[in-house]
Amino acid sequence: MRPIILSLDEGTTSARAILYDENLNPITTGQREFTQIYPEPGWVEHNPLELWQAQLNAVKDALNAANLETSSISCIGITNQRETTLVWDKKTGKPIYNAVVWQCRRTSDTVEKIRNQYSSMIKEKTGLIPDSYFSAPKIQWILDNVEGARRRAESGELLFGTIDSYLIYRLTGGKIHATDPSNASRTLLYNIKNCEWDAELLEIFNIPESMLPTVLDSSGLFGYTDPEIFGEKTPITGCAGDQQAALFGHKAVEPGDFKCTYGTGNFLLMNTGDQLVESENLLTTIAWSLNGKTVYALEGSVFTTGAAVQWLRDGLGIIDSANETEELAASITDNGGVYIVPAFTGLGAPHWDQYARGTITGLTRGVGRAHIVRAVLESIAYQTMDLVEAMQNDSGFTVKTLRVDGGATQNTFLMQFQADILGTPVYRGKNIEATARGAAMLAGLGSGVLNSVDGLKDADEGRLFQPRMSEEERTRLKKGWRTALDKTLSR
Repeated sequence: MRPIILSLDEGTTSARAILYDENLNPITTGQREFTQIYPEPGWVEHNPLELWQAQLNAVKDALNAANLETSSISCIGITNQRETTLVWDKKTGKPIYNAVVWQCRRTSDTVEKIRNQYSSMIKEKTGLIPDSYFSAPKIQWILDNVEGARRRAESGELLFGTIDSYLIYRLTGGKIHATDPSNASRTLLYNIKNCEWDAELLEIFNIPESMLPTVLDSSGLFGYTDPEIFGEKTPITGCAGDQQAALFGHKAVEPGDFKCTYGTGNFLLMNTGDQLVESENLLTTIAWSLNGKTVYALEGSVFTTGAAVQWLRDGLGIIDSANETEELAASITDNGGVYIVPAFTGLGAPHWDQYARGTITGLTRGVGRAHIVRAVLESIAYQTMDLVEAMQNDSGFTVKTLRVDGGATQNTFLMQFQADILGTPVYRGKNIEATARGAAMLAGLGSGVLNSVDGLKDADEGRLFQPRMSEEERTRLKKGWRTALDKTLSR
């Protein structure tokens, strides 16, 4: 029987399951959306039980579409929305509160105090800038706001995990509490230089070490699925945060390799090899760990890109589906002077302004639905441009071609505008699901289904978008964006 790799891609808005053959060709996909919960302005939560069920249903959908049984799966790789925080009962596995999502800003005031006092030390140890984005302040909030949680945590009754840890825990029937370095490095609690949980950071955030998962290599045996949960005893052999998995999925394994993933947010990563490159406004993070060797990356994150398109659909109700945006944007010759900065949950790199909120500038009576839609798509490209420019300045590398993946890359208008505003070619691979592919590659290596990634066909059969905008037009549009951005910043 041919080996089948199952990739679990648990994202911010949906859970997906993709089956791959031994050559990393996708066979079938299952996908289930789950509810976005907004208890208060700036707060974002997920129901952990709904999330878990959505992931199981996605697996069933993928297997049914391929007419396969769980017994056909050779190994499992997991990739996940990072930073999203869960705390659950060690014995029962029952979450004590909803998952606090990476986008959530409820801890802004707490983080501001910590940033003022410990910013340099935290950046030195973790490569991160103290921000509500990361897991540690979310854990602290849960312990301080859920009745009895801190007492139970200190007595060893509670566990913390990012989504990967929660899935591993549930899949193994509560036997394994583990994560990998790429996810651990996003918590503000993990020292990326010595690759250990850091006692000083735990003390700053007042988090008991007993809550933390064991950190294992990104590729290798994490544990086996419980037959009562999954139907078979199947090895889990790969794990990485979604953006690092996408970098691996692009086979961006050499220093200086770039990729950008377009999802709920946009994430630009550059492989820096075994060198830990420091940056004032970008993040230094762990890309993955293979055979005990750590590979680092430089990262810039935009919080709201694809989520802004969802806002057009669900918030404003001016589109019925994301597919409409390409035709609407192309139906007018320009943005009519309209700029949208979708800082719904603050601004990430390179601005790091957690108090910024979204703005629309340039409104006139002549502005219509198409202008708003076009301005949202353009905002995705502008925010990505800011990241690219910052990363080039800080790293010394030049982006010769930007490799892209993620659902929004299917929008040809957006990809052409991205190339135009960057003045750099943009390459959209044939297989845009680099995140799930990366998790499958890690699982394949960890299980022995794959001997190496060298023989795999590159995921680069696709379309190259060449810039065709004049320098004069590019300069004018960038000036308009900078003006709108200045009006959005809180400081």
